[in-house]
Amino acid sequence: MQSHKINIVIVDDHPIVIEGLKTMLSDKPFFQISETFTNGSEVIKFVKTNEVDIVLLDISLPDISGIQLCEEIKKISPNISVIMFSNRSERSIIMQCIQNGASGYLLKNVSIEELMECFQGALSGNIVFCNETKNIISKPSPQELTTTPRLTKREKQILQFLAKGKTSNEIANELCLSSLTVDTHRKNLLNKFGAKNSAELVNMAIQQNMILQ
Repeated sequence: MQSHKINIVIVDDHPIVIEGLKTMLSDKPFFQISETFTNGSEVIKFVKTNEVDIVLLDISLPDISGIQLCEEIKKISPNISVIMFSNRSERSIIMQCIQNGASGYLLKNVSIEELMECFQGALSGNIVFCNETKNIISKPSPQELTTTPRLTKREKQILQFLAKGKTSNEIANELCLSSLTVDTHRKNLLNKFGAKNSAELVNMAIQQNMILQ
């Protein structure tokens, strides 16, 4: 039996998800939702001044990446169990969350039974995954099994700018190139990494330690 209630903070930019979780947890006597947030900035303030055991954290937030927010929360309070709660099922993203201090990763189709089991596991100091996430992390993607792509000096420069969120026009101005030339280099980068878009490209480059910090 729990000696005290477990304080849970939910962070998700979809109110309907928050309401669903409230309903799911309403009859669990040893768990209480301390607060809910739809953005990341207020979460930081809250964990600094309140007792929190678990943060159930979405990745996609309007003001900050949940992956970055996880790292910030752990810096403030290492004892908080941050469990990512997302529809994103890419193995690279899951592993990046764990590297940033997350205590687990759950997909949003998780059952209430799995949710409770993962809460208990995280509170015991374990890294927890729902069954579907376990299947994902056990199977590396083809890109993760390939060697690091060979990039030209220009491609490396453009990759760094993409990681900073720069547009093709902004990169073109920085490097005194045409935006068409930048787009050509970006397409070459996508092909070399096997990425579908710039966001996935940057994430894959981070996983391979190709982005300067």
